[in-house]
Amino acid sequence: MSTTVLDVAVLERRFGSSEAVLVARVAAGDDSALASLYDRFASLVHGIAFRVTCERGLAEEVVQDVFTALWQRPGAFDPERGSVRTWLATLAHRRAVDRVRASERARRRDLASATTDVADVDVAAEGEAADVSARLWAAVDTLPDDQRDAVRLAYAEGRTYREVAGLLGIPEGTAKSRLRLGLRKLAGVLGEQELSWS
Repeated sequence: MSTTVLDVAVLERRFGSSEAVLVARVAAGDDSALASLYDRFASLVHGIAFRVTCERGLAEEVVQDVFTALWQRPGAFDPERGSVRTWLATLAHRRAVDRVRASERARRRDLASATTDVADVDVAAEGEAADVSARLWAAVDTLPDDQRDAVRLAYAEGRTYREVAGLLGIPEGTAKSRLRLGLRKLAGVLGEQELSWS
């Protein structure tokens, strides 16, 4: 769409500046007016957006948002409230803040999701381990006294077979034998895969 010299003069009298005339032309559907405004103000919008977001990609998205908003709603500009430059700068700042907030919300949501997933896995694993441990120690209690004492000293207290032998007052070979017999019985009761000590 072309604008005549007379139309421009009328628009300039009404809006007071050439930028305001360009916004009026955008409202009339003039693509070249939008391109002119972009050429004049894109670096301003990008600079403001970059200062707020500190990310080049987000700043470029803000530039796109601002000029898309200008194209879609040029009537939002009110020349009585300020210049086109001020309006676009304000719009850029608002959009940049919105982008930062959205980015922060997404980051928190991802972090919370990751933490929840890890916590769910940890709770499930801990619950399963506690269940196996409880069954294991219940099975230890069913062993004959001599084997139970040797197994408890070795695995609950972390003693070596030599220390077990010394504490029980038996030869090392006997301590090894009691431990081996006790572990075999436990394996038979619980199954090899569950025979882990905690």
